[in-house]
Amino acid sequence: METMTALSVNINKLALLRNSRGRNFPDLETFSQRFLAMGVHGITVHPRPDERHVRFADLPVLAAVVKQFPGAEFNIEGYPSPDFLQAVLAVKPHQCTLVPDAADQLTSDHGWDLNKHGSWLQGVVTQLQDAGVRVSLFLDPEPALAPLAALTGAARVELYTEQYAATFGTARQQAVFELYRNTALAAQAAGLGVNAGHDLDLANLGTFLTIPGILEVSIGHALTVECIERGMNEVVARYLQLCRGQRA
Repeated sequence: METMTALSVNINKLALLRNSRGRNFPDLETFSQRFLAMGVHGITVHPRPDERHVRFADLPVLAAVVKQFPGAEFNIEGYPSPDFLQAVLAVKPHQCTLVPDAADQLTSDHGWDLNKHGSWLQGVVTQLQDAGVRVSLFLDPEPALAPLAALTGAARVELYTEQYAATFGTARQQAVFELYRNTALAAQAAGLGVNAGHDLDLANLGTFLTIPGILEVSIGHALTVECIERGMNEVVARYLQLCRGQRA
C-alpha cells in the first residue's frame, strides 16, 4: 500500500494579498477549493491577533469549504490565547497546531519551551481534545523535547523546519538533517505523530521526507511564490509527487 505524507497548503500569504487592497481578491474560499480539487489534503491558516492576513471571520467559511472534500482536513495554527481558543472551539477544525508566537511576531521562529510551558499546555490540550480537535505542538529539533511533548497529551508535534531549510545545500546540511531525523524518531517512540513545516519548498522537501513517518507538511510562503513562478497546476502536482516519495 502506498504511504503518503499529507500536504496542507497554508493560505496566509493569499490572505495578506487580499487584505492589502481592501477587496475580497484573491478570494480565500475560491483558492482553497482550487487547491483541494487539485488533490491537496488540507488547508492551514494561522490567524494572528492583528488579523494582518487570515481573519477570524474567515475560519467558519474555510471550515465549510474543507467539509466539501471528503478526507480533507482543516488545520488552524496559533498561540492559545483566550480569543484564539474561543475561535477554534467555535469551528472545531480537524487539527489545531499550538505555536508560541508573541502577539507582534512577524512569523513563527521557535518551538515551545516545554520545560517552562508543558504543564500549562496540558490544560489547553485537554480543552481542545475534549472538543474533538487533534492537537499538535510546534517543536524545535531537539530529541529530548519529544517525551515532554507527549506528557502534554498532544497527539502530534510539528517540527519547526527553518533551521533545516537555512542549512540545506551547505556543509551543515547533513548534521542538521540528522537532528531532525532523531527528533522525529524520538517523537514517534513517545507515541506522537510527526508533522513538519516552515520554509519547506520544492528544492528541499524531497530530502526531508526521507525521514520516515512524516504524517503531514504544511507549506505556504514558498508554495505561493513557486505558484507565481511556475503556475498552480505544475507546483501542486510536484508537491504531491514529493509527498508520495517520487523525487525524480
